[in-house]
Amino acid sequence: MIKVTPRALVITVSTRTAKGEWEDRSGPVLVEALTALGIAVDGPVVASDGEPVEAALRDGIKGGYELIITTGGTGLTPSDRTPEMTRRVIDCEAPGIAEAIRAYGLANGVATAALSRAIAGLAGETLIVNAPGSPGGARDAVAVMTPWLVHALEQVHGSDHTRTE
Repeated sequence: MIKVTPRALVITVSTRTAKGEWEDRSGPVLVEALTALGIAVDGPVVASDGEPVEAALRDGIKGGYELIITTGGTGLTPSDRTPEMTRRVIDCEAPGIAEAIRAYGLANGVATAALSRAIAGLAGETLIVNAPGSPGGARDAVAVMTPWLVHALEQVHGSDHTRTE
């Protein structure tokens, strides 16, 4: 069970942001929203699309973060490879998380949520979640995770369900 404040790392996936051509607008949204939940957050770290995402994820796992959230790189463009890089580092998928984020977007009028290839899963004791690359999509991802995030992180560390019967 987690006995201290959970630690999270936010990774913004954008080659243009990494080159200084674009401002990171979604990473700071995730940092602010997770901080409001009482989670200690580092980042956003900016990684170019592709292999640098895998390296950033591996660094975060080695850093002992309980949660890593990426933002960006989950669409259909040829450079969007965040799900592929995430699959390289996770031990098992948690498909309901990404499905819930897509469903939330669709239910709230974001038709392009259906285009997301985002995934989520566990790498050892680190929960990794791919969030959309827009500020609104990042907010939606945290809104979906808020009711169960601390419980999920506790489960990763061995906590079981509490029985009320």
